[in-house]
Amino acid sequence: MWLAKLVVLACQHGERIAGMNRGLREGNMMTIYRSLFLSMALISVCLSAPASAVARPNLLFIIADDCTFRDIGCYGGQAHTPNIDRLAEQGMRFTQSFQAAPMCSPTRHCIYTGLYPVKSGAYPNHTFAKDGTKSIVHYLKPLGYRVALSGKTHIAPKKVFPFEYSGKRNPDFAAVEELFADSAKAETPFCLFACSNEPHSPWDKGDASRYSQQSVKLPPYFVDTEETRSNFVDYLAEITYFDGQVGRCLELLEKYKLADNTLVIVTSEQGSSFPFAKWTCYDNGLQNALIARWPGQIKPGAVSDAMVEYVDLVPTFIDAAGGKPAGVLDGKSYLPVLLGKTDRHKQHVYALHTTRGIINGNEHFGIRSVRSGRFKYILNLSPEERFQNFCTKDPVFKSWEAKAKTDADAADKVRRYRYRPAIELFDITNDPYEWNNLAGKPKYATVQKELKQRLANWMAAQGDKGQQTELEAKEHQTRNRKKKKKKGT
Repeated sequence: MWLAKLVVLACQHGERIAGMNRGLREGNMMTIYRSLFLSMALISVCLSAPASAVARPNLLFIIADDCTFRDIGCYGGQAHTPNIDRLAEQGMRFTQSFQAAPMCSPTRHCIYTGLYPVKSGAYPNHTFAKDGTKSIVHYLKPLGYRVALSGKTHIAPKKVFPFEYSGKRNPDFAAVEELFADSAKAETPFCLFACSNEPHSPWDKGDASRYSQQSVKLPPYFVDTEETRSNFVDYLAEITYFDGQVGRCLELLEKYKLADNTLVIVTSEQGSSFPFAKWTCYDNGLQNALIARWPGQIKPGAVSDAMVEYVDLVPTFIDAAGGKPAGVLDGKSYLPVLLGKTDRHKQHVYALHTTRGIINGNEHFGIRSVRSGRFKYILNLSPEERFQNFCTKDPVFKSWEAKAKTDADAADKVRRYRYRPAIELFDITNDPYEWNNLAGKPKYATVQKELKQRLANWMAAQGDKGQQTELEAKEHQTRNRKKKKKKGT
C-alpha cells in the first residue's frame, strides 16, 4: 500500500516540476514558488514514509522453555522439528548463541531488559527487576510499535514490563491472530514475544509414539536407565509440540501477508531439566538454538559462528526498528551479523547461576562463568556443598543413583553432578560436553589466568560480589518484595 502511495506522490512531484518549468517560460514567479513549495513538501513525505512505515519490520520472537539446543533437528538432534528446520533453511542459524542464566525467570528478565541479571536485580528464580528499569516495551513504543507478550511470563513488576498480555502458560493464538490482523489493517508494526511453556516438564504433550525408547540415542552424559529413556522420548515429543507452535505463528504471518516484512527469531531458552543442563553453567545449560529469518535481508541458508547473547536482543530489535540502542544496555546489536555485514560479534560471553528459588535447591550454590570461542572457565562459589536441585529428587536421577551402586560409569556421572571443584576449565572445541577439567594444568595456566581476570572484571562491573550476592538473593525474589511492601518498607 505504501508503495502505491509513493508512486502517486512521485507522479504529483512530476506535475510540480512541470509547473515550475511553465512558470519559468512565462516569467510567473508565483507559479514557480507555489510549485517549488509543493514539490519540497512531497519530497519530505516521500523521504519520511519508508522510515515510518516501510522500513520498520515487524518483530516476532518465539521462545521454548527448557529445551537443550542439541536436541533440535537442525542442530543435529533427534526431535522432529520440521517448522524450525525449514525456518533455518530460509534464514540464518547461529552456532554460538548464549544466555546469562540457566533458568527461566532471570533469563526472561535478561531478554526483555537487555541487562545482565545482577545489574537488573533479577538473578535468582521467581525474581523481579529493580524499579526504574526499562524494558523493550519502553524502547519500541516511541518508535510506533505495539509490543505484546503471549504465553509464559515469569517476569515482574508489570510497570517495568507493560506488554499487551495474552495467554497464560502458552501463546493464545486467537490473540496472536487478532494482533496480526489489526497490524495488517492499520499498517502498524508489532513486536510479539510468543512464549511457550514447552518442553518444560512434566512432559505430557505431543505424540511420544513417534519415538522409540529402545532406539533413541541418549546424550553421552546421561546414565542409561529405563526411566531415562522413557522420560527422554516424552521430552522429545514435547519439543515437536513446540515446533507445531512455531508453525502456527508462521502460518498466521502468511495469512495476513506479514511474512515478508517480519524479522522472526526462534530460540530454545536454557537446557532441559535433565542433569548437566538447566541449573548449570555448562553449555548444555547456557547455549541455545537461535534461528532468524527476514526475507530480503537475511541470506537463506546462512550459518553464523558469531558469539551472541540473549542480552543482545533488545538492542538488536531497536536497531532493526530504526532506533538507537540506549547506552545503559549491556547488550550489543547483532543486526550487522543478520544482514551479512560481519561474521563477528563478541569475543566472550558471561553467565551466573544461583540456586535460590529452585525447588530442592541449595540455600546458596553460586556459579559464575566466562566463555571464549574455545575455552570455558567456571567458578563454583560453594565447592564444599553437595549440589542439588529439582532434578536430584526426580525419578530419573534416582535411577542413576541406583545404578551407580553397581556401575562405575553411573557412579562417576552422579559424583560429577553432585560435587563440583572450585574451578573448572574446559576446551570446548575438543571437549564439547565439558568432561575433562583442565584447571590447574600448567599447559593451560595462561588461559586460566586470563579468563579468571575477565570474569572478575565482569562481576565487578555488574556489582556482583560473589558469595555476598548469593546470600542476598532472597531479597530479590518476588514474594519477599511483596512482604516488604506490606510492611511499608
